[in-house]
Amino acid sequence: MQLDCIMTAPAASAPLLMSRRIAQLLVGLFLYGIGIALIVRGQIGAAPWDVLTQGIAKHTGLSFGLITILTSGVVLLLWIPLRQRPGIGTVLNALLVGPSADIGLALIPTDLPLVARIFVFIAGLLVLAGATGLYIGAHFGPGPRDGLMTGLHRRTGWRIWIVRTGIEVVVVAIGWALGGNVGIGTLAFALLIGPLCGWAIPFFAIRLPTTDAATDAATEAVIEGSVVPSEPAVDSPAN
Repeated sequence: MQLDCIMTAPAASAPLLMSRRIAQLLVGLFLYGIGIALIVRGQIGAAPWDVLTQGIAKHTGLSFGLITILTSGVVLLLWIPLRQRPGIGTVLNALLVGPSADIGLALIPTDLPLVARIFVFIAGLLVLAGATGLYIGAHFGPGPRDGLMTGLHRRTGWRIWIVRTGIEVVVVAIGWALGGNVGIGTLAFALLIGPLCGWAIPFFAIRLPTTDAATDAATEAVIEGSVVPSEPAVDSPAN
């Protein structure tokens, strides 16, 4: 998905614009981890990759956040044969989302009544979608898992929904076999996160100036990496 980049500020404001982008990226990544924690504490079914994380955590004793970091690292290694270059946001996603999820899990109580857990889950979906809009809209590249999906789509020619479904079915199956929480929330996540991100990403997207197109394109290629986020209609581009 290409986000429109039009002139909104003179070149003199470039440092201020970059500061805003970095701040938005970091806030988005922190809130993304909090959104994951809310969904997990809802206990009605986690997102596909978080089902896997829960399953691994049960058998290793490692924290949810550390496993998220390690999984992201493995996924990024799979970018190498796909000949993809991560952006700054991709690397920071791999490093920061896990710790923020651990913070959220430490703060949000467990064993809430069912009605409260449903509201916690809904809040998690909304926070995660907003966080996706913030960090993707900062133009620093997609998340490791989204890049894996779009990379496989590009290399194989398979439809993106086939690649996405195949990856997530495998991930959920392994996570469920290891004891991860699969439930109605897992299905709700799969159905709702795309439309929610489809609203949030354009809403929070920062429009970049184009005063020096050649220089800006070269700089942005380094900052954003070589991977374009997926379409929110078919997948969340923040994973």
